[in-house]
Amino acid sequence: MERNHNPGNCNVLNFLIADKKNKRRNFGQIVLDVGRICYSVSFPLSEPTTMGRNNLTRPSEFILLGLSSRPEDQKPLFAVFLPIYLITVIGNLLVILAIHSDTRLQTPMYFFLSILSFVDICYVTVIIPKMLVNFLSETKTISYGECLTQMYFFLAFGNTDGYLLAAMAIDRYVAVCNPFHYITIMSHRCCVLLLVLSFCIPHFHSLLHILLTNQLIFCASNVIHHFFCDDQPVLKLSCSSHFVKEITVMTEGLAVIMTSFSCIVISYLRILITVLKIPSAAGKRKAFSTCGSHLTVVTLFYGSISYVYFQPLSNYTVKDRIATIIYTILTPMLNPFIYSLRNKDMKQGLAKLMHGMKCQ
Repeated sequence: MERNHNPGNCNVLNFLIADKKNKRRNFGQIVLDVGRICYSVSFPLSEPTTMGRNNLTRPSEFILLGLSSRPEDQKPLFAVFLPIYLITVIGNLLVILAIHSDTRLQTPMYFFLSILSFVDICYVTVIIPKMLVNFLSETKTISYGECLTQMYFFLAFGNTDGYLLAAMAIDRYVAVCNPFHYITIMSHRCCVLLLVLSFCIPHFHSLLHILLTNQLIFCASNVIHHFFCDDQPVLKLSCSSHFVKEITVMTEGLAVIMTSFSCIVISYLRILITVLKIPSAAGKRKAFSTCGSHLTVVTLFYGSISYVYFQPLSNYTVKDRIATIIYTILTPMLNPFIYSLRNKDMKQGLAKLMHGMKCQ
């Protein structure tokens, strides 16, 4: 008796063997079936492991629980995060305008700082506006497409931040260790190359994660225990085997993050070795002062990222949401203050900008 083909059956090979009586099968159909075999072997995460296919769906929307599920907390949280968002956007815009309006700040270090400020604005805009809407909404929903889009740009801008911090560390290394060759080494071509790499690598990384996430099959629950569509909370909703996805997160993701972090560590080790050779205490203080602000931002950013992501998926807790706030919201808000308060040139540039705005 001829076996009926079930499209949901992952064992396509058995179907090919049992389907010998079908004389109308042509070469193209066989190639398609073999392709399905290869796809199912290469991406086992798209197949369920514990539930029947009837109970599996690709949800049309998710529900974001946010920072608190208590109705009385929503308006106070809105009142807290709206000013944070405005301060972040205005502060980083002022940094960008100050750098571009002052000829003394037309150097590679401030060029990368202006790009970092722009990326920080994009970074918080991916998360906070939707978060504010959900604070005042009863449904707190986000569509499947919007969720993947938010996840893509969150990963892209977040990793771009890390690579820009690495580019700034390289710039500081050249300034301290090779001051007489600084202009030659940190040329316009070199800055553009570092900038292109800082954007391209994170976007390829983000695209890979989104493609793998889109292959997941989700269970009945569509409730995300987070305030935005982050990779790990969404992954916890999947009831398909996500071994490939987890391995990718822990290997490719680790490689992307560690590449930028290694550049920072190596740069500062070389800076430290060079500074320790300076005989005068005043010279050492001056060298360290050029790096203090950057080191503070690096510590905040990478410290919170390491706490959240480099642990097993099952351990993702409320504490991780708090740590996520540090690098997604607080660090972009604090960056303009950290780079301005301890930097004489930036303070003068901002003062000049504010004076020019008052005179208009």
